[in-house]
Amino acid sequence: MKTLKFFSLLICMILCGLTANAQNAKEITEERKAVQKMAKQELSARVDKTTKKEAKRLKKEGWVVSPGALPLEKQLQRSYEMEYQYDDLGFPKFIMANAQSIAENYDAAKTVATSLAITNLAGQIQTEVSALIDNNVDNKQLSADEAASITETLMTSKSFITQSIGRTITVVECYRVLQNKNREVMVRIAYNGDMAKQAAKQAVREELEKKGDKLAEQLDNLLGF
Repeated sequence: MKTLKFFSLLICMILCGLTANAQNAKEITEERKAVQKMAKQELSARVDKTTKKEAKRLKKEGWVVSPGALPLEKQLQRSYEMEYQYDDLGFPKFIMANAQSIAENYDAAKTVATSLAITNLAGQIQTEVSALIDNNVDNKQLSADEAASITETLMTSKSFITQSIGRTITVVECYRVLQNKNREVMVRIAYNGDMAKQAAKQAVREELEKKGDKLAEQLDNLLGF
């Protein structure tokens, strides 16, 4: 019962995080700190059971790993552990993204899936950095007008962010053979949170400079990262 209550609370907090645009950034930060505290205390003791259940579900759907790769249970466990790490500001230490793709052979499917995951990653970075900008407004580090201008530019800079993303970490990689013998590959990638913030800042700076916006010159001091 205690385990059920813990995971129910954890899921509720995660769902709250998904509605970040409708919540106060400061409240989101506090929620994430609470999740991190609980994760340290209990997730490590419960994660094996959780990951085994998830791995069992995926295997039932036909997903397997390549020979020599980490078992699916271990890949999922590593993914969960990375996902619930935050810095002192409540920003994720790793930004995570998933994608799937189908092709006639494994390598082609993996290449497309990874490319899609990186595009999804750029969207995740936009969301997380936007929340961080809102937090800077709450902390009086940014004016509302400055934040609005930066956020607007950020949300139109997805392609620039995608291009700025460096080396990612493939945390989960598995595949299944479909009835027509095609391969479907699923990947989950992670990107260093500090590098993600820098990628977003660089993208925003380029866009502001194109507009001739003087905020570009003040970006380092304004964003505080």
